Amino acid sequence: MPLSSYRRFDAALAHAAQSVERTLDRLLPKGDTGEARVFEAMRYSTLNGGKRLRAFFVLAGATLFKVSSLSALRTASAVEIVHAYSLIHDDLPAMDDDDLRRGRPSCHKQFDEATAILAGDALQALAFEVLAHEDTHGDASVRAVLVAELAKAIGAHGMVGGQMLDLLAESQPDLSIGAITRLQRLKTGALISFSCTSGAMLGKAAESLRMALAAYAHDLGLAFQMVDDLLDIEGTVAELGKTPGKDVASGKATFVSILGKERAQDQAELLAKQAAAHLEPFGEAADLLRQAAQFVVSRRS
Repeated sequence: MPLSSYRRFDAALAHAAQSVERTLDRLLPKGDTGEARVFEAMRYSTLNGGKRLRAFFVLAGATLFKVSSLSALRTASAVEIVHAYSLIHDDLPAMDDDDLRRGRPSCHKQFDEATAILAGDALQALAFEVLAHEDTHGDASVRAVLVAELAKAIGAHGMVGGQMLDLLAESQPDLSIGAITRLQRLKTGALISFSCTSGAMLGKAAESLRMALAAYAHDLGLAFQMVDDLLDIEGTVAELGKTPGKDVASGKATFVSILGKERAQDQAELLAKQAAAHLEPFGEAADLLRQAAQFVVSRRS
């Protein structure tokens, strides 16, 4: 049953998660050779967890351009593989130092720090291996675009750069709203943007349509992070699957510390509405993406 046949977001998200989980299981290495420990750590950190929201964005975007399910699933899996790598490294003692992820011990707690670092490194490499394979798209130029755009999204001018800014924010509690916005646009928003626009890349869509999805992703990514900041204050371990209250404890500047809870919630809802408005060129075909914008601001995990 294709994703486009679903009308309700919750059912579509569950379908996307199940489909990507099966694809990830096939793509991730397994075996009992000498390096099996790193295989185990990669699979532990990638399978059986998370909402797969980024994968959903890939699959939902791909339906707008009649992209094949194999191409969409491989691209969505590459995004989830990168996301898993980023969470492994984010939880390390040198970064956010978190013992819990998705309700289970973080990778470095389940295994050890060295294995966690190697698992993250291997996952990042695997994501590009998946995208570069001809099964992802028959046109090598499309595969090259996917590889280049994902590299930009997660490199020094994207997710990694944002993580550097996030570490610095712990010693800069007086950061401006503009600085926080830039930090989160890089750390969280860049990969969400790739997820939302990759379907247009796969479908060789007009630049104007790709830009519409990029605008959707920009507003959605900021709304997503504002809600994350709120959940860090209001959420529980059971809801979040990780330790809440760490931003406040570290004195880190966040959207909530600058705007306050009520203004941050109001701003997130406004951004979600703006995100949905960017989907006008796609008509009813983008209804699931519109529902996703509402989900982002109402979620509790």
